Amino acid sequence: MEFLQLDALLTAQGLIGLVTLAALEIVLGIDNIVFIAILAEKLPENQQSRARRLGLLAAMVTRILLLLAIGWIMGLTAPLFTVLGVKISGKSLILIGGGLFLLAKATREIHHRVDAPDDGAGPTARQSASFASAIIQIMIMDIVFSIDSVITAVGMAESPAVMIVAVVIAVVVMMIFADPVSAFIKKHATLKMLALAFLLLIGLMLVVEGIGQHVNKGYIYFAMGFSLAVELLNLRAAKVSRLRASKR
Repeated sequence: MEFLQLDALLTAQGLIGLVTLAALEIVLGIDNIVFIAILAEKLPENQQSRARRLGLLAAMVTRILLLLAIGWIMGLTAPLFTVLGVKISGKSLILIGGGLFLLAKATREIHHRVDAPDDGAGPTARQSASFASAIIQIMIMDIVFSIDSVITAVGMAESPAVMIVAVVIAVVVMMIFADPVSAFIKKHATLKMLALAFLLLIGLMLVVEGIGQHVNKGYIYFAMGFSLAVELLNLRAAKVSRLRASKR
C-alpha cells in the first residue's frame, strides 16, 4: 500500500494531476469506445450491452495491471533489433500488430457494409460473432490502446495512486456513455461508416508510430471531431428537411 501513496490524492498537486489525467484518459479512450461499439454490434441484441461493459472493465483491469508493471512497460521501449535503419522495440511490435489488426478489421467491416448491406433479416450465422470471440478481440485491442495510455499517465503523474484512480474514473465515465454512443452510431448508417473510417485512421497511426514516426494525436482527434461535427450537421439538416416535407 505504501507503493500506491494514497495520501498523494489529498494534495493540491495530486488532485490537479488526477483531474487532468482522467480527462486525458477519457479522450484517449474514445477510440476504444468506437472499437467496442463496432464489435458489440455483431452480437445478438441481448448481449451487446454486456459485451460493452465487460470490454471496458477489461480495459480498466488491463491498464491498472500495466501501471503496476510499469518497469516492464518502460522496458518495452528498449530497441530489440533494427530493420532498414528503424529501431524496433517491444512497444513497436505491439503497435504495429494492433494497427494491422485494426486496419484488417475495419476494412472487413467496410467491405461487408458496402457489398452486403443489411436487409433487415438480422445477423447470419456466418456474420455474427460469438460473445467469447468478441471479448477476446476487445481484450487484445485493450492492450494495444493501453500501451500509449499508460506511458502517458506515467509521464503526467508521479503517484501510482493518482494514475490508477484516474483510469478508474475514465472507465466509469466511458461505461456511462458507451451504450448511448453505441445506440447513436447504430441508428445512423453514415455514422457507422464514419466510425469505421476512424478505426482505419487509428490503425494507420498505430503502424506509423510503430515504425518510429511520431504522430501528433491532437491532429488526429481534431480531424475526428471535425468530421463528426460535419456529419451531425448533415443529420440535423436532413431531419429539418424531413419535417418541412411532412408539413407540406
